[in-house]
Amino acid sequence: MTPSSDKELNGLDNPSFVGEDGSHYCSLPDRAAWGSGEGRGMGHGDSKLAYTITDVPPWYLCILLGIQHFLTAMGGLVAIPLILSKELCLQHDLLTQSHLISTIFFVSGICTLLQVLFGVRLPIIQGGTFAFLTPTLAMLSLPKWKCPAWTQNATLVNASSPEFIEVWQTRMREVQGAIIVASCFQIFVGFSGLIGFLMRFIGPLTIAPTITLVALPLFDSAGDEAGQHWGIAFMTISFIVLFSQYLKDVPVPLPSYQRGKKCHLSPVYLFQIFPVLLGLSLSWLLCYVLTVTDVLPADPTAYGHLARTDTRGDVLSQAPWFRLPYPGQWGVPTVSLAGIFGILAGVISSMLESVGDYYACARLSGAPPPPKHAISRGIGVEGIGCLLAGAWGTGNGTTSYSENVGALGITKVGSRMVIIAGACAMLLSGIFGKVGAMLASIPTPVIGGMFLVMFGVITAVGISNLQYTDMNSSRNIFIFGFSVFSGLTVPNWASKNSTLLETGIIQLDQVIQVLLTTGMFVGGLLGFILDNTIPGTQEERGLLAWKNSHKGEADNSQLISEVYDLPFGIGTKYCTVSWFRYLPTCPKGLPGGKRMDKLKAAGQESSVKASSEKDSEIGADTRI
Repeated sequence: MTPSSDKELNGLDNPSFVGEDGSHYCSLPDRAAWGSGEGRGMGHGDSKLAYTITDVPPWYLCILLGIQHFLTAMGGLVAIPLILSKELCLQHDLLTQSHLISTIFFVSGICTLLQVLFGVRLPIIQGGTFAFLTPTLAMLSLPKWKCPAWTQNATLVNASSPEFIEVWQTRMREVQGAIIVASCFQIFVGFSGLIGFLMRFIGPLTIAPTITLVALPLFDSAGDEAGQHWGIAFMTISFIVLFSQYLKDVPVPLPSYQRGKKCHLSPVYLFQIFPVLLGLSLSWLLCYVLTVTDVLPADPTAYGHLARTDTRGDVLSQAPWFRLPYPGQWGVPTVSLAGIFGILAGVISSMLESVGDYYACARLSGAPPPPKHAISRGIGVEGIGCLLAGAWGTGNGTTSYSENVGALGITKVGSRMVIIAGACAMLLSGIFGKVGAMLASIPTPVIGGMFLVMFGVITAVGISNLQYTDMNSSRNIFIFGFSVFSGLTVPNWASKNSTLLETGIIQLDQVIQVLLTTGMFVGGLLGFILDNTIPGTQEERGLLAWKNSHKGEADNSQLISEVYDLPFGIGTKYCTVSWFRYLPTCPKGLPGGKRMDKLKAAGQESSVKASSEKDSEIGADTRI
């Protein structure tokens, strides 16, 4: 998802960022100031961030904030396997669902480490993406992959039987193969530098219907889950809305340690940071109380039975304490054209979201705007992440998490080391099997309530991209309205009239069926074609405002090199061959040796001033 505005991201309208002297604790530097003045060490002179991107906080703060980032992403990570489980015929196999949750945790940890160390090098979490869900569900709805009737009956399902295992694993292997092949396209687009060329033709009127149609078609899934007990679902929604909207500015005093003050109580905005986690936990606890007191019906056929916590409780005892996910754990992936073309639509959507997240993350972490070579490298590494996700069998790809980008503005800590700690927490959670089992046992209507909130937010984020365009223009109103409505109408018709689309060539029929039943593909393609063919000015189309919001206004080579160059001296101390600078993912500058000398000279000039500014402004402040 792409954040809607800089003000919202920065959080400067939030009283939680106002210090005792009335100034904003998270007052971010103006973009125009990046190149102004000499020796402005990583923006310390203007930023009130406690730790910027290259700083290393104390180890305990790294661990705490890293776990917080993991918990912030947990809602989205857990939702994806739970949505896929029905189409994979796994709705009655909770143990396998827990394995899928553990696998997506583990792979997300690996992908986050790759992105932070070798990709765009910004403090950004990688995880599963809803952009892949729609084409995946469309592919699994083909007649060939529809679940047998007996898998829908809990009394007939034996999760350990070879027949049942083969049923769901064949479907998972098909999804894996499609993701692996489609990810190769993303790797090519990233490492070839093609993403910069594509962005010339893609604007808000393409992105808005694409992202909007990621979530809108999922209303059926959310309704089915929440409809198992609307009272519990609305209670979950109420908690999440209460914490995220009404109580977000209410601080909770928690024990804290600060040099000089020693142990004391510090205000922490827990409701703003963990609204989904707190809402799920309270609803889950209340379901447990209602189960123990037998308020919820024990009869499996009665309405509200799935709100009981004991209907899914066995999975926690069955799950192993330790389980290491590995590539090919569900078998050798299979490939079909239908799946590949469908997932490609998700790949393109995911890339567009990530580019916006890179710029927002840079601004919030005290870094200069990312140069083209860093963006290309980030997209390429995301492609590698999707490849790994396909190999491990998460049933999904990976993308940048904008929820965690927003968390940077709340914590005032933009350090890369914090995200590395969060990635390690993901890896450990993926290895401990009980963690995934516990999350798989959440009552169905509680999950449904969470889906209603999350899918609503994703839809609104897509629509928010229209802020860059002139929505008084009848041209833009037509393009957006027609694209979205067609993205809902065409897939609905195609799913009900698949026989009318048959050409006699099975592979072609599957490709057509998947593409036409994928709303984000239909809507995004129409938006792209109409926006680039119907006459309109750059300002009217929103391209000027779009480009200005994603453009760095200064070129400070020392800052950019310190943040975005590869780690461990790659390209500066080692592997300094001259032709490296001609690669799209490497900086265009001096050869390695000369460039290193220039950076050292610039670094010596600014290091003393940057250090003194940091000591005087930040000191040893470790507030969360």
